[in-house]
Amino acid sequence: QAQLVESGGGLVQAGGSLKLSCARSGRTVGSSVMGWFRQAPGKEREFVAAISSNGQTTYYSDSVKGRFTISRDNGKNTVYLQMNNLKPQDTADYYCAGGWRVGFEANEYNYWGQGTQVTVSS
Repeated sequence: QAQLVESGGGLVQAGGSLKLSCARSGRTVGSSVMGWFRQAPGKEREFVAAISSNGQTTYYSDSVKGRFTISRDNGKNTVYLQMNNLKPQDTADYYCAGGWRVGFEANEYNYWGQGTQVTVSS
């Protein structure tokens, strides 16, 4: 079973940037689709971005499109989420997830990291 470890979260002012990383280890069957989700206090986990196994196709939620960029380095088994022009409403725990096909719902992914906290102050 693959294991995922996120890093890069923290406190940033509105308009600032953060880059999250998700390092993958363990046995995987082929190359996975990878996604980022986030969950704010009292809210459901929501889709943020996803990337195909070869990195050629990306998907974004409307709320982050144009501000966030998902990428991957399969040689390093790492997925990234570059977050620019952050807003207070981006405050949440961010999770990376792996699956076998692109999905926009959390239950479509098979394995998850433990999350990293992002706080954006106004």
